[in-house]
Amino acid sequence: MTPDLIAAEQIFQSASAYVVQAGLLSELAWQRRVSFHEFTESDLLRESAWVVLCSGFREQIVRHVFDYISLCFCDWESAEAIAEADPACRIAALASFGNRSKINAIARIAFHVRRVGFDRFKKNVLSDPIVELQRLPYIGPITVFHLAKNLGLDVSKPDRHLARLADQLGFSNTRHLCTEIARITGEQQKVVDLVIWRYLANSRR
Repeated sequence: MTPDLIAAEQIFQSASAYVVQAGLLSELAWQRRVSFHEFTESDLLRESAWVVLCSGFREQIVRHVFDYISLCFCDWESAEAIAEADPACRIAALASFGNRSKINAIARIAFHVRRVGFDRFKKNVLSDPIVELQRLPYIGPITVFHLAKNLGLDVSKPDRHLARLADQLGFSNTRHLCTEIARITGEQQKVVDLVIWRYLANSRR
């Protein structure tokens, strides 16, 4: 099946209009701006926690409690701060988000970063992003693309909404869909992902 590039571009244009109408331009600007080579320790801890919590859960649920969970985990100050406050961080976070394995995973990520050292870990990640990020607890072959994208790497994630659209339009996978739209429109792949995902996840639920 030949990919339907015309339909893909039309959907992207509709999705872009939706993002504007829904007041999501700040999120779009953030995704365009965030640079993979400039992520900090705080960025890594925060975005890792976000991805862990969102895996298998609706984003709206996570967004509702994330500020509180951030406070529980020292506002992502550093892996050292979280490790020193453990287990108080986890106990407090469980009051608002009852999935113990996910909360434990956030703490384990902090312990991993502290053990390796952030500077060394970041150097390894910049060298081989997809492999090295999967060394973090709870980050697997699918969620790693979500994390990498949120840290600024120009990739798309194999989200179910995007995967379904890619299949319907004859693309081999979500990366194929997003890279082709990026090529046509001049946008970054990560931005194409965000725009279409927001449109599919929000406007059609």
